[in-house]
Parts: sequence; structure tokens; C-alpha cells
Amino acid sequence: MDELKKVERKLTKKDYFVISSMLFALFFGAGNLIFPLHLGQMAGHNWFIATLGFLVTGVVLPLLSILAIALTRADGVYDIGLPLGSAFAVTFMALIHATIGPFFGTPRTATVSFTVGVAPFVPKDHQQLALLIYSALFFGAAFWISYNEKDILNRLGKVLNPIFLVLLFLVFFVAMINPLGSANAGYATSAYATSGNAFLNGFLEGYNTMDALAGLAFGVTVVAAIRQLGKKEDKSVAIVTARSGMLGMGAVAFIYFFLILIGAMSLGKFTMSADGGVAFSQIVQHYAGYVGQAVLATLMTVTCLTTAVGLVAAFGQDFHKYFPRFSYRVWMVLSAFASFLIANVGLNEIIAWSTPFLMFLYPLSMVLIVLSIMTPVIKKSRIVYFTTVVFTVIPAFLDFVNALPDVARNTSLVQSLITVRNTLPLSSVGVSWLLPAIIGLVLGLVIYFTKQKR
Repeated sequence: MDELKKVERKLTKKDYFVISSMLFALFFGAGNLIFPLHLGQMAGHNWFIATLGFLVTGVVLPLLSILAIALTRADGVYDIGLPLGSAFAVTFMALIHATIGPFFGTPRTATVSFTVGVAPFVPKDHQQLALLIYSALFFGAAFWISYNEKDILNRLGKVLNPIFLVLLFLVFFVAMINPLGSANAGYATSAYATSGNAFLNGFLEGYNTMDALAGLAFGVTVVAAIRQLGKKEDKSVAIVTARSGMLGMGAVAFIYFFLILIGAMSLGKFTMSADGGVAFSQIVQHYAGYVGQAVLATLMTVTCLTTAVGLVAAFGQDFHKYFPRFSYRVWMVLSAFASFLIANVGLNEIIAWSTPFLMFLYPLSMVLIVLSIMTPVIKKSRIVYFTTVVFTVIPAFLDFVNALPDVARNTSLVQSLITVRNTLPLSSVGVSWLLPAIIGLVLGLVIYFTKQKR
């Protein structure tokens, strides 16, 4: 231990700022604007309680996912699931990358930037064609940049992303001195009518950021950067991650807070929007007109394109690593093309179909994050992992079925599964997995410590 301390370098304030900036960049993209805004509109006068729930899954959990990577010395999401065997690990990895990648996350980068930046300038009867053309150009550019000269867009993003944030903070400032209405006067939808439901639904709305999944998939980049700065010991890496995270994720929380607040205030001027993209467009138009929206939309397109390039490249890298039959570039082509196809179903449909997958993957991710953080105590015990995940996966799957869009719910099998799911505790608030997961964890710990004692 003494030798490790000797070779470890003491980090400066600048080092902490660099790590904090990485965490901020990892967890905040232009797409993260739309969900807090819409949450504010749905929660109405209960916006503050809903914010607390949203921050748990949108800020605290993503930071814990990075800590899980640090404590387990994982080389990505595959290693997080490896205590349950390679088959589970590769399946979990594939589901995570497909969800934050070509299934939902990557298509969303195009639909969000289109909804906010292009749709307001296009007649409604031509918007589907406009989305087709826009998404083709968007993902063509994303593939070309990731294939050839990714650094160009990264350098461009380092200049334009701060400008985007400055303009966003300008919108916050104007909205505070010239509010659209009172945040506490807005009508809450039925799901947010009580404080308890507002917190739990805010908690569930945080799933849509997909940031906890992203933390598992890409957190190794942050951990590697900390180690390169001179930190060697797992404990010290975790401490640096936590300290840097307080600043980086604090900035994310600050933005989420004001977005939810402005969403609640917007009810004084507008009716509740179909999604946060429409709400953001309405708010920017109100304060800055079409010219201001065009400028902000251009910057949003670049930031979304930067995110898409990273997601396309990451999907290609990880799928080639575990499925080497196809080359890295073939996987990138598949990712970009699938993202293009799915983007054209529209933002509302993407959100509707992503919800069931997030209802399934987030509980699994949460318990794996908790188990990973417990590594110093349970030493990646297979029995603890097994009992916890088995008790979690069944109700999580039932939540998946229950969250399916109406078009997929109208079968006798699905309705039977929903009936079973509705008998579980806390099913009415969307967390039917919670008590079974706790029971599974306690059971696993009892078995583990009993064996240790023997």
C-alpha cells in the first residue's frame, strides 16, 4: 500500500476540472433537453418533487455507473455482467449498446434536432419527406465522419458546444426575468397529481436520458483518463471519480432543474406539448423568434451529430470486439443505416417503443451497479449476483410487457402477463421489480456470508 501511495500523483484543480468536463460531456447532450422540459409540463405545480425523482435516475445513477466501472476495474459493460457468465454478459452488452445505439439512442439524435430545428420551418404535410431527407443527410454525415475524419467534428464540437451552452443559459436567464407563467400554478397530469406519484414518475422519466446505460458502456473512458493522470489504486480512482462527479454532474443537475422549471412555467403560455422537442421549439420562438431558433437549432444539430458520430463508432467497436465475424466498418454501416430507418418513424414513436426496453434494462442496470459497488464486500460473488438478478429480471420483464405500445398489447398472452404483473407490490407506480430485487439481494447475502462463516 505504501508503495502505491508513493507512485500516485496528487491531482491538481485543473485535473479535476478536466475529469468533470469529461463527465459532463458524457452525460449531457442536446437530446437531454427534451425530457426535463416535458417532465415540467406534465408535473405542473408538482414540478419540484418530480425534479427530485428525475435527478436520482438522471444524475445520481449515471455517476454510480462510473463508480461501478472504477471499483470493478471493468473494461466496459461486458465486464459488469461477467460474474453471471459470458453468455449473460454478452447478451446484456448487446442490449445496452443496441438501446443507446441504433435502436433508440442514435436515431433520437436526428429526430430531436429535426423536431427542434427543421420541423418549425416545414409545412406539416411535408414533414415526413423532410425528415427522410434530413435523416439521410444526418446519418450519411455521421458515418462519413466516423469512418474518415472523426477528429474534425470533435474539434468543431469543442468550439460549438460551449456556444450552445451559453445560448441555453441565455434562454434560462431571459425565462427567469420574463417568465411565461407561474411554475406553481400549472395543472399536473393525473400521473403527477400527488407528491409520491410525482417523485416516482419523475424517477421513471429519468430512464429516458439513457445516461446510466451510457455510463456503463462508456465510463471506462473516464476511468482510464483518471488512471492516466497518475491514480493507480481502485479506491483513489473511485474517490477522484466521486469528487469530479460532484462538479460535472452538479452542472448537469443545474441544467435539468431549470429545464423542468421552465417546462412548468411554459404552461402559463402554451398547452402541454406532444413531446419536449415541440416545447423547446415553442419556448425559443417565443423569446428569440425564428432567427434565434434557427441559430440555436444549427448548434443543436452539430451537438447531436457529434453524439451520433460517437455512438456509431462505439457500436462498431464493441460489436466487432465480441462479434468479430463482421468488421468494425460493417458494424458502423449497419448502425448508421438502422438508425436512419428507425429515425423516420418519428420522435414520438421512438420514445414510445424505447420505454418498454428501458423499463426492462434500467432495473437490471441498477442492481448490477449496486452489486458492482459492493465488490469490496461480496468479491463479485456469483450467488449474490444470481439471486439478485433472477429476482429482478422477472418483474422487469413484466414491466417491459406492460409498457408496450397499445398496438402490441392487444393479445391474450400479453394481457395475461399484465394481469400477473399488476398483482406485484408497487406495480401501480412502475417499480414492481424493487421489492423482489431487495429480497433477492438479501437472500444472496445470507447464503454468501453463511458459506464464508463455514
